Amino acid sequence: MSEGRIEIGAQLDFSEPWSIFRVMADFVNGYDSLKELGPSVTVFGSARTKSDHKYYKAAQKLGYMLAENGFNVITGGSAGIMEAANRGAYSSAKGKSIGLNIELPHEQASNAYLDLGLKFDYFFARKVMLVKYSYAYIIFPGGFGTMDELFEALTLVQTKKIYPIGIFLIGVDYYSPLLDFIRSSMIEEGAIAKEDADLIKLTDDLDEVVSFTKKHIFARIKEMEEIGLTKLSDYSRLKKFQEAHNQRSK
Repeated sequence: MSEGRIEIGAQLDFSEPWSIFRVMADFVNGYDSLKELGPSVTVFGSARTKSDHKYYKAAQKLGYMLAENGFNVITGGSAGIMEAANRGAYSSAKGKSIGLNIELPHEQASNAYLDLGLKFDYFFARKVMLVKYSYAYIIFPGGFGTMDELFEALTLVQTKKIYPIGIFLIGVDYYSPLLDFIRSSMIEEGAIAKEDADLIKLTDDLDEVVSFTKKHIFARIKEMEEIGLTKLSDYSRLKKFQEAHNQRSK
């Protein structure tokens, strides 16, 4: 056999072609488990943040606030900021706490504050599920994985591959240098448009996050009604959310 060629009948490694079924299993499990979810919010941040840190406490408070307002809270299901947001949501009976974890060589344990926990083999399948049912991305301080999720969401919204969602950076002190870089370098060099930077909302005001996300959903309901999408299951779930909100407001 010549170098670099494979003869018919030679022993082949089928592990990569067959991995497509593992990919399919990730997506089927995700869609099947999450398809009935109502409006949800996805929270990201470092798994290394300790429980006495101000950002852990803020994420826990926000998780509770979101659940109290009828949102499901989705995270990567691990420790730190993810645990904090799940913990806050778990302590409320008005929204579900959901963790979408990832299988790693050294097991990444799920936190103890989940109403529903799923594990994925592939990061890209997990990322689809993290954005699929979310009406806001909330990014607390974090590392490479958190930055990956932030810019993935920005790219999807910028290219109109998903319906626009609120993208919040929590931690003005932490994220201000990043926003300065985006405005001073990326925009000035023409790498992005000026309005692209407006997709990001930098704040430490948790009430603003909840309020904006509710208004965003109500605007989406109105839009769906105007273009005749009221028979979709998504519309039904959003409408139930609105009705529950109106009931709480009385």
